[in-house]
Amino acid sequence: MLKRHGSEIRRDKKRHGSSLSVEFEFLPHDVIELILERLPVESLRRFRSVSKKWRSTIDSPRFQERQLNLRKQSRGHDLLFVAIHEDPPDDAAAPLVLGASSCTFRTVKFPFPNLLLCYGSCDGLVCLFCMDTPNVVVNPATQWHRTFPFSSVQRLIIDRYNIKRRFYPLTCQLGFGKDNKLSSGGTYKYKPVWLYNSSEFGLDNVTTCEVFEFSTDTWRYVVPASPYRILEFQKPVYFDGSLYWLTDCEETKVLSFHLHTETFQVICKTPFADAPADTGCVILFILDNCLCASEKSWPTQVIWSLDDSSKTWKKMCSIDLTDTLPWFNNSCPLVPLPVAILEKNKLYLQSRRGLEPLVLHDLHTKSYEVVSTPTTPGDCIYYFESLFSV
Repeated sequence: MLKRHGSEIRRDKKRHGSSLSVEFEFLPHDVIELILERLPVESLRRFRSVSKKWRSTIDSPRFQERQLNLRKQSRGHDLLFVAIHEDPPDDAAAPLVLGASSCTFRTVKFPFPNLLLCYGSCDGLVCLFCMDTPNVVVNPATQWHRTFPFSSVQRLIIDRYNIKRRFYPLTCQLGFGKDNKLSSGGTYKYKPVWLYNSSEFGLDNVTTCEVFEFSTDTWRYVVPASPYRILEFQKPVYFDGSLYWLTDCEETKVLSFHLHTETFQVICKTPFADAPADTGCVILFILDNCLCASEKSWPTQVIWSLDDSSKTWKKMCSIDLTDTLPWFNNSCPLVPLPVAILEKNKLYLQSRRGLEPLVLHDLHTKSYEVVSTPTTPGDCIYYFESLFSV
């Protein structure tokens, strides 16, 4: 029935344009909503022009949330490759390539020469940042985007190093996530967050935390910030209302920042507390809707997942790094970064340098298959198509 209604909508819209809504007057509007929320974003963008009522429905936060949740349940995530231009001309565009689980690809271009990408995506939104161009949050499916200003730490880096465009020693990374509690207006708050070690910038406290408010277009400090120094160069990972970092202390800990209460805490004891995390041997990421960590102990890479109910770490799988040598240079501390699990047993791996192939690893057969080889540096992230903006 849904497939038939979808084809009828496309056929009738081509014939009758905005009069399409008349064809559905025999249906209650809540039934029309049930049909619409199962359609892809590209179709919904077109159907906003059918009538004011359809536009109002499609633009409502309640509808957009249901549409996103249904997409997650029905097809799971896609993969998004964000290509980076190291020294782009003024009119260059940064191409983003979307790939489904079938490994088919399409290219979307945005005119943002930002070099760095926040980890993952949040409700179909991705966040890019740099030191010489404005920060920007983008919805690749709708082409919507919004820039936001530099934070204090970005200005500190610019002033300290007298940056000549793109060459600067960036030791901290921007995080991006969502406050899971609905605001009074019935929407969610999305928050870019900087957490950085204060001593590197001549500040007295252990760490400094800055949060951006889209409603006021301003950055503000969170006090108190983390009581532990964090490892440099790592990307904060967003999961279920919180951002996560690894700490720089005698025993490596996982630090969380709750985006609603804006408080820090250390979660349960880690199985990799003694690992030399400062060399990149331990990294955080999201797999199969779980907070995960990768621990390298040559010649093995162990992947741990955090059981949210028991707050304990469980071994998900291990990878023989000698088998990945044809694609990834494992002689350095950096290890292949797990990107996503598709079809329950196929693990996508990407080099943390961004130029080696995207490899599909079958966890059952232990085989490897090259999916795509980037022609430009970039990051591959998991991604859900949505209608969201901030």
